[in-house]
Amino acid sequence: MSEAIIEITDLVKTYETGEVQVRALRGVSLSVQPAEMVAIMGPSGCGKTTLLNTASGLDDPTSGTIMIEGTDLESLDDNTKTSYRARRMGFIFQFYNLLPVLSSVENVELPLLVSGTPPSEARERSLAGLEQVGLADWADHRPGQLSGGQRQRVTIARALVNDPAIVWADEPTGDLDSVTANQIMDLLISLNESQGQTFVLVTHGREIAERCHRIVHMRDGEIESEEQLVG
Repeated sequence: MSEAIIEITDLVKTYETGEVQVRALRGVSLSVQPAEMVAIMGPSGCGKTTLLNTASGLDDPTSGTIMIEGTDLESLDDNTKTSYRARRMGFIFQFYNLLPVLSSVENVELPLLVSGTPPSEARERSLAGLEQVGLADWADHRPGQLSGGQRQRVTIARALVNDPAIVWADEPTGDLDSVTANQIMDLLISLNESQGQTFVLVTHGREIAERCHRIVHMRDGEIESEEQLVG
């Protein structure tokens, strides 16, 4: 087995709300291998999204260690961490998070422009990304002119345009009907196999999770069990 691309050890996340402390994560440890697709499942409020947000550096842990590609995230200052995320990670959200005033290609190229890619190169790579997800003919359409499945494909193209090592997906099919959800999973699996990227998905859907390599079950801020499916 190769060295883990994600190595989480004794991760704790506690939220303070007034005089009440909420322990969202209670000493979670998890390893993810390069090119692995891991689904995180569990009831609402069990800590799935908190784990994703903390492991990816979007939120800070209370304690514990997060090693990504051999780098301790907590050793990085905020600017370095933001830059690292922009270069090495992609994010897919349930509700797309697309800017409504921008076209598909403008939404996709935004991370490239933010990270300093020249505009002409950013546009070329973004058009190629839309073609990769089957939306080349919709490059000039705004989100309001697209179906839910098409919007999620734009989100996926945006997440992958920087060729990230890791893609974090929070309920990527949660707002879609079952047929479209399966099409989106077909696309993610195809990209995983062809590009070798690592995917960590939070999902409520057992049928979605079963298409990954492994399912991690969470309850009350802890990992309860794991299922190895394929790979």
